[in-house]
Amino acid sequence: MLVRLLYASRAVDGNLSDTVQSIMQQSRDHNPQHGITGILCHSDQVFMQVLEGGREAINALYSHILRDPRHTDVILLDYEEISQRRYAGWTMGQANLGKINPSILLKYSALPELNPHRMSGKMSLALIEELMASAAIVGRA
Repeated sequence: MLVRLLYASRAVDGNLSDTVQSIMQQSRDHNPQHGITGILCHSDQVFMQVLEGGREAINALYSHILRDPRHTDVILLDYEEISQRRYAGWTMGQANLGKINPSILLKYSALPELNPHRMSGKMSLALIEELMASAAIVGRA
């Protein structure tokens, strides 16, 4: 059974660049052998990540994320069974939303900033879909 999970969190460390690189490296090392794909979006001190894979693998990874000292204020935005992956080509894609045109964020949020803690899960997924369509996601591997 395949599932898709979307969560948001805030970074604990002030050095977001190092934290993002650490998460991306850990994803590249862990995800392929567990059949996990997805995309990590970040801006300032906020993360939003969508994960796809087998239910047991995704649940185990999310449990790990909840205990990860790099994250705080972790919130589950969406969780659903899926018939096929949307992000099958991404071991872990990446989007720095600080470099995205603010008008894209305004389509899905009250302000031109990433704040998934104040967005619905469906709006957050729609934002990620638009980022994919506009080629704002990098790091396909």
